[in-house]
Amino acid sequence: MSRSLQQTLSKVPEVTLGFWIIKILATTLGETGGDAVTMSMGLGYLLGTLIFAGVFVVAVVAQIRAKGFQPALYWFAIIASTTVGTTLADFSDRSLGIGYLGGTLLLSSLLVASLVVWHRALGSINVATVRTPRAETFYWLTIMFSQTLGTALGDWTADSARIGYAGGILIFTALLAVLALAYFFTRANRTALFWFAFVLTRPLGAVVGDFLDKPLVHGGLDFSRYTATGLLLAAIVMLVALLPQRAASKAH
Repeated sequence: MSRSLQQTLSKVPEVTLGFWIIKILATTLGETGGDAVTMSMGLGYLLGTLIFAGVFVVAVVAQIRAKGFQPALYWFAIIASTTVGTTLADFSDRSLGIGYLGGTLLLSSLLVASLVVWHRALGSINVATVRTPRAETFYWLTIMFSQTLGTALGDWTADSARIGYAGGILIFTALLAVLALAYFFTRANRTALFWFAFVLTRPLGAVVGDFLDKPLVHGGLDFSRYTATGLLLAAIVMLVALLPQRAASKAH
């Protein structure tokens, strides 16, 4: 690969329908996998957060050190971010007593601050510009905030707002549909639409994950967290292996 081509290629994948399918599966896996460790294994939110935070840091360092876009490595880092997001949100909401609404407001502020600082520092938050270690650091910090926010928002919608898991799925699916319509039929800023969609896929995954493994009496399907996690992981591995993926190209 020529030097000029390397400079135009991002370290993250091109945004396609396949990208969004894998992203939703990964966020759902983050919910079931995180809950499997903290609840089913009984390790608790703090220890679970420390474990997944360690995995996330290792994954991000490997991603930054990689010389180009590597699908398996990228999606491993995404899964790590969504599992640590699950346990961190649960630790903040439940162990620290912030609550779902408080956690949602705090994380929304951190996410916006991350995007603002990123834009001011590098001039763009377009994922196609994620080609340097500094840009990748901002990218993955923003990803972590968005994944944690999504967990808190999903739990607040399903539990505190008493909308339920099925209701939460309908709400977040409808919001994503609105963004899709805006993408195809308006001239709305594509970068803004991407980040709104990226954030909203996380609460969708959170409520889908809870819907799969919560007891029937609580509105779930009562799947084993281990079973749900294993099935989701198998689906992600299959899609990453089979779906064509390439690095996002720099817009000219």
